[in-house]
Amino acid sequence: MVTQPPSLLLSDHPVGDAVGRMARELRHRHGDTVAAILFYGSCLRDQGGAGILDFYVLVDDYRSFHDHPVAVLANAILPPSVGFVADTEGAFQGAKVTVISRDQFATRVTPDSLDTTIWARFCQPAVLVHCRNAGVADWVAQILSQAAVTAMHWAVHLGPDEGRAEDFWINLFRHTYGVELRVEGAARAAQLYGFSPALFDAVFAALAPAGIERRPDGRYRLRLDGSQRRQARRRWFWRRIAGKILNVLRLTKALFTFDGGIDYIVGKLERHSGQHVALRPWQRRYPLLAAPGVLWSLYRRGVIR
Repeated sequence: MVTQPPSLLLSDHPVGDAVGRMARELRHRHGDTVAAILFYGSCLRDQGGAGILDFYVLVDDYRSFHDHPVAVLANAILPPSVGFVADTEGAFQGAKVTVISRDQFATRVTPDSLDTTIWARFCQPAVLVHCRNAGVADWVAQILSQAAVTAMHWAVHLGPDEGRAEDFWINLFRHTYGVELRVEGAARAAQLYGFSPALFDAVFAALAPAGIERRPDGRYRLRLDGSQRRQARRRWFWRRIAGKILNVLRLTKALFTFDGGIDYIVGKLERHSGQHVALRPWQRRYPLLAAPGVLWSLYRRGVIR
């Protein structure tokens, strides 16, 4: 682990009653197997909306969390698993609940991980809305610190030859979006940085690794040689391939393990792309059979990238 940078945990950031209520409900449902709950994503950045809340639930043991052995096995083999909890009071549409073990969470925040999902999300600000004890809180802070270190590694190795911290962050977010099946447009990367530019700049200044120098005007210049840049691009190429495959597999898993999964996925595609996604009755009845054709159609239309 690493020394903690300027905190990515927004401990004093207001989250609203609905967020606290949903976190308490998750904690009540699953007891002490829930080590920590992180709130992040678009509803953290824009709490004036009425979208879907995003939570990551960190657990000690899948057997204690999941009710069915198939769910335990599915999450152990292909983490994380995603579920949906409706908001009965109607303040939000509900909550997307992503569940992963502490061990698997920790192994996916290092630069060597082929799966970029975890560090790409948690090099961004998040709020710890539940924590079992102070020891777990310290552990979460260290893991998010490692996620930021990994982000800086890739920001420098994939970044421009010269630029401001903003340029490196935005370029990094474009790369991480490119690894996944995303519906957001190119402007999304700049919007992520714009949520908290001072924090992102502070993290970059604190954690920028060897291979980059800061100039007196506040801009950064790379000192990596061509072979290092080429090696980094090759390594990222394989992360891009792995990321697309993992996304398809996770979407397929969600159709079986996520109540209302098909409606959630379609709703998200429509919200972010602005395009209507129509499914035939047979596609709703047999989502696994329909998935390849639907995904190809959405890719051709530019709904997903």
